[in-house]
Amino acid sequence: MLGAIFGLLNLALFKDFSGVLEQIPLGPTGDLGYATYQGNQPYPNAVDSRTTVDLGYVTYQGKLDEEYPNTVVYFGIRYAEPPVGYRRFRATVPLDTARVTEQANGEVIDATEPPNFCIQGSLNPLQPGGAGSEDCLHVNIYTPLDAKERGNLPVMVFIHGGAFLFGNPLAWPFEHWIEQSQEVIIVSVYYRLASFGFLAVPEFTNSTYGDFNVGLKDQREALRWVQSNIGKFGGNPNEVTVAGHSAGAISTELHMTVNERGPLFSRAIVQSVVRSPLPTPEQQRPLFEFYAAEAKCSTGSVEQKMDCLRNADISELSVAQEAAFLNFALEYRAFSPIVDGVLITGHPTTKFQGGDFAHVPLLIGTTSNETLAPELFYQTIPRALKGTFPLLTATDIEEFLQQYPLDDFDSSSHQYQVATGESTARCTPQAMGIPSSRYVNETWTYRYNTPIPPNKFDEIPVEHADEIWMMFRGTYNGPNGTFAFDPQTAVERAFASELIAYWLSFVRTSNPNTYKLPKSPVWKTYNEPSPVRMVLMQEPYSTIMSGSYMEKQPALETTRCEFVISKAEVCQN
Repeated sequence: MLGAIFGLLNLALFKDFSGVLEQIPLGPTGDLGYATYQGNQPYPNAVDSRTTVDLGYVTYQGKLDEEYPNTVVYFGIRYAEPPVGYRRFRATVPLDTARVTEQANGEVIDATEPPNFCIQGSLNPLQPGGAGSEDCLHVNIYTPLDAKERGNLPVMVFIHGGAFLFGNPLAWPFEHWIEQSQEVIIVSVYYRLASFGFLAVPEFTNSTYGDFNVGLKDQREALRWVQSNIGKFGGNPNEVTVAGHSAGAISTELHMTVNERGPLFSRAIVQSVVRSPLPTPEQQRPLFEFYAAEAKCSTGSVEQKMDCLRNADISELSVAQEAAFLNFALEYRAFSPIVDGVLITGHPTTKFQGGDFAHVPLLIGTTSNETLAPELFYQTIPRALKGTFPLLTATDIEEFLQQYPLDDFDSSSHQYQVATGESTARCTPQAMGIPSSRYVNETWTYRYNTPIPPNKFDEIPVEHADEIWMMFRGTYNGPNGTFAFDPQTAVERAFASELIAYWLSFVRTSNPNTYKLPKSPVWKTYNEPSPVRMVLMQEPYSTIMSGSYMEKQPALETTRCEFVISKAEVCQN
């Protein structure tokens, strides 16, 4: 388990983030009777109808971007009630629009500045988390300037990654996506992270104490809000693609398999699903007890501990959740989704193999060399497998080793990378793609094969999140909601445009080819008889040529992944 989480750590946490974005406070506070929350400010001079949207219960003033003049961003639109006070650790509460109307008092509300991001965890003891706000359930909405006039534009809802521990949606900007394609709307979701989003103990089956998977429930409430309101921005609620990377990809996979389906989305984009375990509530009990003790809430019953945790200061809870992550005596250290028996009723890989998932067009892939169990930390394949998947027996691990004989690889490091990479990430396109193709012709897979440029903190050529760096203007996540962007060359920007064109073509038509760039090769569908995938690769020197190409998935990889998929239950993924 620890390896999968360490693998999600962007090595840029050690980068110099001086001068990057800091948290921006928003407007006056409001009193809910049990806690205060941060509200948006009235916008006294809203005169440009092109950048305002009337939702029926309140009108928001968006921001016309200076760098991208055909793009409007509406920052910090609430989709749920603030999860503060007695709502801490409880399921998402739908937005009380009457309260929002009353607080607005007839004023247009300013949505031109970014909202508070959710409280951050940390993977680095030298840079502790804790920044952010509990009052963070917002979406940022990116639209073409004339979206309202045209209407019925397809929508992409993006769920950010960050190990379910950290992430500020502003680190994944979409202005340049909208500027490239004026035919889509993009919604970026803020959701509760770390212990605030994924605290679990078996007693939560009685919601008096708390609720399971509240961070995932935040995301689902955002999708419901989109269904009800995106039409006012010019979007089509019947043409919604849910998309995510890393933890966001896990979330997307779970939304496809939860026991609560409905017309919340009609397509899915899944980038680098991390195949980490989804434990049971009982398996999370030691984590809960340790966390409560670290937060000085270890006395009494679970009910008394929860009362204490709800009254604890955010700084105490932040210290407690980071101490839990560093407690190597715990088999399960991650505050992340669990199999709760109600919303999540089984492991997603098993559900996919049985056909029990949303049958929607799917675009899915990973990077060429990603592994989420770093060799520097684990040193051996058995230690990496056991550390990542606690239920594996010695027999299971021996069976894994038989699938990866040293003679099949260039070196022992290459053997380690593939054996751990396939089990933690790289077999997911097969695990999800083949079942998907049995129901939906529009199933597309890729292998991203372009490294971050030299001296960019990557030790392995094409690692986890390298395509995110390319698609989002050279983005790096720092601690506590900070981020920075590397300058990109003209060739890199051209390649990014090629990727974005494929993605948004899929969002518009379920087919990445319909609106691809003319230079880009045709992307063929993936299925069991023909397991072909696009290799997304930058042409090193040209802005007018593509380096991408189609390849057949190697037979040996297919066989190994069949074995990995067969171990889904013991690996709990």
